[in-house]
Amino acid sequence: MNPLQEHVQAITRRHFFGQAGLGLGTAALASLLPQQAAQAAGTGGVARLPHFTPKAKRAIYLFMAGAPCQLDMFDYKPELDGMFDKDLPESIRMGQRLTTMTSGQSRFPLAPSKFKFQQYGRSGAWVSELLPYTSKMVDDLAIVRSLYTEAINHDPAITYICTGHQLPGRASLGAWLSYGLGSMNDELPSFVVMTPTWTGRQEAQALYNRLWGSGFLASRHQGVSLRASGDPVLYLSNPPGVSQEIRRRMLDRLAKFNQRTFEAIGDPETRSRIEQGEMAFRMQSSVPALTDTSDEPQHVLDMYGPDVQKPGTFAASCLLARRMIERDVRFVQLFHRGWDQHANVAGDLPKQCKDVDQPCWALIQDLKQRGLLEDTLVVWGGEFGRTVYCQGKLTHENYGRDHHPRCFTIWMAGAGIQPGIVYGKTDDFSYNVVENPVHIHDMNATILHCLGIDHRRLAVKFQGLDVRLTGVEDNGPVEGILA
Repeated sequence: MNPLQEHVQAITRRHFFGQAGLGLGTAALASLLPQQAAQAAGTGGVARLPHFTPKAKRAIYLFMAGAPCQLDMFDYKPELDGMFDKDLPESIRMGQRLTTMTSGQSRFPLAPSKFKFQQYGRSGAWVSELLPYTSKMVDDLAIVRSLYTEAINHDPAITYICTGHQLPGRASLGAWLSYGLGSMNDELPSFVVMTPTWTGRQEAQALYNRLWGSGFLASRHQGVSLRASGDPVLYLSNPPGVSQEIRRRMLDRLAKFNQRTFEAIGDPETRSRIEQGEMAFRMQSSVPALTDTSDEPQHVLDMYGPDVQKPGTFAASCLLARRMIERDVRFVQLFHRGWDQHANVAGDLPKQCKDVDQPCWALIQDLKQRGLLEDTLVVWGGEFGRTVYCQGKLTHENYGRDHHPRCFTIWMAGAGIQPGIVYGKTDDFSYNVVENPVHIHDMNATILHCLGIDHRRLAVKFQGLDVRLTGVEDNGPVEGILA
């Protein structure tokens, strides 16, 4: 059935008048298009998407929650070595607001990175000694050193980059992709989330499921969290005494009850409840097959490193991400916590980098070897950067860094992205962007573009507004990194 027609049939009088202009206009347009165009991107997506032929069919987002330090990993500033413990010039700070963790400091002493850097690849990208595996694949990456955001604290910053708004309640990136493009695999969710363990600072910021929530979109578009222990998905197994046949009969009867409720009330969420029950039933067989890695060759396991066979690690999660991509899961997001180094960069940052360095490299190589990187986008990054000045005690051997929204580094690879480039530049203090600034909305617009979506045309009526993931500002894809 045409998804647009199904949606129109599902709405109540209130839904109809709230969305009539959009719905009827789209219906008229859809009637002029070939039937296959309505389902080009997968089952259950919006009929008019994708807007153009996509380079990527799927995406993996490796989110480093807590804000990895660009100064100690990618944004090499050798000029700082001669300015150790000198005060950050006010001409550089320019009155920027600070967090409460450093606003009370009497001075802001400069803390050069204690880690060694070298140049690698065709681009001559500078990469820290903390990332020996990442340095081997810089020719596969577009390293963007000029991202910035307005949020200065973790929760609003992560909410902002994941949902396009600093306040909770909006749909996440993965939910937008599920809504717009639909699913390519009826046996698995279109959006899956994992929250692997970490070895750095254990007092990490909390994660909330609204970061992968559906907000104002139907609940079937929210991310499904894959767990490391017990049932991979909660309540996936039948309870004792309940056979698969009994579960099937129960779902059939429940679907009839829900259908009656839908016919009486007309709330589309009732349909979502029926669909989610059916998906859960199919996942009882598809998820165990997904998470059973016993069929993986030893050379592949070795590539991901020694932690790959420890459930819940970042390495194990990267391998599962590749297995999901093989099964055409639309969007996979990993949240790796512990990157919030306020006091012990020398002790905690190397552990965090060791957690992710080899698995990230292995994931890219694994996708390449299987021909999957050609139509899969991979993104690595956090919610903001870290300060050049020290928080707390400063020595040559150790220091802390506070939150810094004015510049940070991410990398992207795969479908639609130009490999082997470094884009953007910061000043000598890695404090302000001086070349090719990239707002987080621009980054999200770039992700959508690689998947065939014009970010300005993907909108939903909510609270009287045409809400977009990328806000209302004049932004767009970062042309300089597109292939």
